[in-house]
Amino acid sequence: MRHTIPPRSGAAFTLERGQRLTVIDPEGEQVADLLAFSRSDIDEVISSGRSLDYASRIFLTTGDALYSNRSNVMLRIVEDTVGRHDFLLTPCSADTFRILYDDAEPHRGCFGNLAHALAPYGIGPDRIPVAFNVFMNVAVDGDTGALAVRPPLSRAGDRIVFEAETDLIIGLTACSAPQSNNFAFKPIEYEISS
Repeated sequence: MRHTIPPRSGAAFTLERGQRLTVIDPEGEQVADLLAFSRSDIDEVISSGRSLDYASRIFLTTGDALYSNRSNVMLRIVEDTVGRHDFLLTPCSADTFRILYDDAEPHRGCFGNLAHALAPYGIGPDRIPVAFNVFMNVAVDGDTGALAVRPPLSRAGDRIVFEAETDLIIGLTACSAPQSNNFAFKPIEYEISS
């Protein structure tokens, strides 16, 4: 069954070990922030630092694992039609819009959407780490380290498929940051399969 996350919103749900999560960009150029927490202990959470360290690169794709802060594999990427995602930048938030976009009345962003969606699972805002930013295209200057957020490379129907290596709680958004989504907001779709 396919589920839709409306523009600038989020969802949370569980995955069983062995299930697959397919994240689909139905219209193209839309980012989705993904978080994973262990269902047996929510202090075990997806870790950008460990995942990038063990892969020895910053762009993860098919065959790569997303590790926890305890060095356990949480998810493995088993299919990826885009090949460019970000695991450096934190979920956008009201502070992001205030500081980077100078918004007087900022949107709560992916951070707020994730906090709201994950609250029923006992996961509060202070537990939200750096997300795996599906379809987000961040260029890194190899000499200066400067980051540049570029339009996503995803086109309508592109997808990434993860397999759960343990029982998980997942948070997923249709990203709210203008620059991340080429200044348009669209839905994200996902499917869970065995």
